[in-house]
Amino acid sequence: MPLPFLLLGGAVALGAGVASWMYGHQRRIKAILEMPFPEAWENYLANNVPVYLRLPAELREQLRQDTQVLCATKNFEGCGGLEITDEIRVTISAQAALLTLKAGPRLKHYPRLVSILVYPGSYSTHEGDHRLGESWESGSVVLAWDYAQHGAQVMRDGHNVVLHEFAHQLDQASGHSDGAPPLESREQYGTWAHVLGEAYEHLLTDLEHHRRTLIDPYGATNPAEFFAVTTEIFFEKPQAMKKKHPELYEELQSFYQLDPASWPEEIPT
Repeated sequence: MPLPFLLLGGAVALGAGVASWMYGHQRRIKAILEMPFPEAWENYLANNVPVYLRLPAELREQLRQDTQVLCATKNFEGCGGLEITDEIRVTISAQAALLTLKAGPRLKHYPRLVSILVYPGSYSTHEGDHRLGESWESGSVVLAWDYAQHGAQVMRDGHNVVLHEFAHQLDQASGHSDGAPPLESREQYGTWAHVLGEAYEHLLTDLEHHRRTLIDPYGATNPAEFFAVTTEIFFEKPQAMKKKHPELYEELQSFYQLDPASWPEEIPT
């Protein structure tokens, strides 16, 4: 049997396997969404994640659905004596879902993510470091609950550990943590590299000259941290980013397919 035919056969088998998995996955999501959204969960969104009330009606509905799917499909594990509650699941899932409201199937619902480990507060690593969160390429996110809750309720200070770590998950979906999440075309990668690379270099220069920056200095650590930090700013200080870094804002707007600067600054009454 010719080698190319063997390769083709393997590709067909793989394609059939992926198609079968996708079919089963979609059936599971459909079953999840047929269940009513609990009233208590609606209250958690309104009270703990106030950005939910600032979204257009169609995005609020999408956020409810995506929150419901993440709560049902991800394994939440309490660490350091923390007991996982629905409030914890919903508050974290809603913030994570904000990043993928308009995402395609490669990123929607974070298909590579298996577990979300939650500590009551900052935690120590084996190296002795104190951390608020981590994102692992192996399919886990680690979070400090007090900071995750505060970041959701105070979504104007430019700091949000859930958005930060789940932006890393999007980045890692490409197989590498390099500041470039999966994009649609080679041309988009070129634009992404130009815009974010230039903004990254400007941040390094500003910090070298001790100039104040909208972007947190931690973003200068490496391109992966730059993407995560600018994601926080994009959702938490969109008007300021759009004014000070219009090209960067436009690039992130194109990736997330959202325009947070257009959302009302105050919760509609």
